[in-house]
Amino acid sequence: MERKIYAVCGPTAVGKTKFAIAIAQFLGGEIVSCDSMQLYQYMDIGSAKPSAAERAAVRHYLVDEIDPSEPFSAAKYQKLAKEAIEQIFAAGMYPVIAGGTGLYLNALLYDMDFSAPPGDPAFREALYQEAEELGAQALYARLEKADPQAAERIHPHNIKKVVRALEAAAGGERVGDFSRDLKPTKEYGAVLIGLTREREELYQRINERVDLLMEQGLLEEVRGLLERGLTESDISMKGIGYKEIIGYLHGEYPLDEAVRLVKRNTRHYAKRQLTWFRRYKDMKWFNISDYDSDERCLEEIFLWLKKN
Repeated sequence: MERKIYAVCGPTAVGKTKFAIAIAQFLGGEIVSCDSMQLYQYMDIGSAKPSAAERAAVRHYLVDEIDPSEPFSAAKYQKLAKEAIEQIFAAGMYPVIAGGTGLYLNALLYDMDFSAPPGDPAFREALYQEAEELGAQALYARLEKADPQAAERIHPHNIKKVVRALEAAAGGERVGDFSRDLKPTKEYGAVLIGLTREREELYQRINERVDLLMEQGLLEEVRGLLERGLTESDISMKGIGYKEIIGYLHGEYPLDEAVRLVKRNTRHYAKRQLTWFRRYKDMKWFNISDYDSDERCLEEIFLWLKKN
């Protein structure tokens, strides 16, 4: 069989899990998660993990595998995901990559070197100190001035990446634009499927999902994670849905404000995801809102896959 992976991409709440499962069943494949939150154990509700039934329908890799107290990186993801991909190929099946974390997808599509660039330790320490004293947003504002292109790709709360980009900018460098600077991997080919919906429909789905997560017990889940010893400083707890609830539990604002912030931040994240994925020149886009139903859109995708 041809060594080819299939990536199902798109913004949060667009329907990637449902579509990826159907596509994997159509192809004869198994799913490798490409989601920076679903890989953590105990974080089931806020990460909107595939259900037990969904995981029974198609095997999922890199879901519910990493302890949330463990430091995790794109380099580690690359290693584990490529091991999963090889395991799927060895079984005579196709890997279906499903998720919305752009950097993780890059780690599978391109030859990426995750070694940190050399920097001045004193300068780096000063940047971290600034983030500690003034907040992540203040540090991110510096990056927006120093390197607007890098700022567009990096989440404001990802302090490590912001610091790295500021170090590069200070040295007269720039964090590369992947569409220009990275070379596709030769380990396998890739078919890229992009899912989107009309903005109003997507935002409504986001709002409804957040309400559902609250009904399912997101508040209790976050409280339980804190009781396990996790704090807002853990990378896993910086995810949308977790950090806002932590703020409520710390008495920073009422619960309805926490829910509002989760919805707002999720909408902003969806917009950033679309910006990222639209840079892939080979991505075939399907606007689910153009079809009478998800199933009709899937039929169109299956027809396209037969030609690819």
